[in-house]
Amino acid sequence: MVALAPTDSDKSAGLGISCALLAWLAFSLGDVGIKYLSGDYPLHQIVLIRTVVAMIITLGILVPVEGGYKNLKTRHLRLHLIRGFSVVMANMTFFLGLASLDIAEATAIFFVAPLFITALSYFILKEEVGIYRWFAVVIGLIGVVVMLRPGTSSFQLAALLPLVAAFAYANLNILTRKIGLSDKASTMTFYIQLVFIVVCSAFGLLVGDGRFATGNNASLDFLLRAWTMPSTDDLLVMVGLGVSSAFGGYLISQAYRVTLAVVIAPIEYIALLLAILWGYLIWGEWPDFVAWIGIALILGSGLLIFWREVVRGKKLVIAHPLRKPR
Repeated sequence: MVALAPTDSDKSAGLGISCALLAWLAFSLGDVGIKYLSGDYPLHQIVLIRTVVAMIITLGILVPVEGGYKNLKTRHLRLHLIRGFSVVMANMTFFLGLASLDIAEATAIFFVAPLFITALSYFILKEEVGIYRWFAVVIGLIGVVVMLRPGTSSFQLAALLPLVAAFAYANLNILTRKIGLSDKASTMTFYIQLVFIVVCSAFGLLVGDGRFATGNNASLDFLLRAWTMPSTDDLLVMVGLGVSSAFGGYLISQAYRVTLAVVIAPIEYIALLLAILWGYLIWGEWPDFVAWIGIALILGSGLLIFWREVVRGKKLVIAHPLRKPR
């Protein structure tokens, strides 16, 4: 039997899937680092140090590899800035949730994001979304309600923060699909880091003295705590966060740039499994029965979307992923 050579579309799909898997491994390790530091430093200080490191990597490695600094010039500056504020909102709200929630539960709630992406890909990108995928969206949202446990003593307002993060992240990746046909992944990463630096610096100037911190709420204190000089070990962790942020941001931008959003979205659920693993190994956290039901519904909805793509034999990538729009 003669083996068929992979087509350009197959290669693009494989590249997008590989980039998404590596990106979420980097992001998952970054979440561990953020949660580890959340009791001692303010969020905007951690993220600013992380972003400065990530910007150095972006300008020193990623931009030159993709053709040089001329690529930083863009016709989509407004979209880049909106996209940057979307990822800042996604990161900040999710990290604030991590300060109060188990890492597995926060990640599970956040992973309604691929379902938002599926819905937005229909309304904004005009990608085809059939009844099975709409059913998966509904099942995933039921899973989120189970995780939130509204009306019970277990409900926490902080649990809404990963949900806000999920919508912001979905918006981020839909915008990536809109501008990714003409701009490089390193260009998109650069503008994200730039917005992070501006926002975190502003937070530091406004609340960095800690005068608004009350000590009564873990998430609010994480946002409003005073800046302090990090220890050598903690500074190394923050530098590591910058490395994971730079390469994770680049890889996920590349994934959505070359592959359809409805294909990449379900693959991102690997981060949910990693969060459960890290939570158990590092903090001894293990989801209870109700949480497992919610996790199963959310995970199952993502797998249903992926299964439907395989059954239908739908093409995984656009015909010319790098072609500039007219």
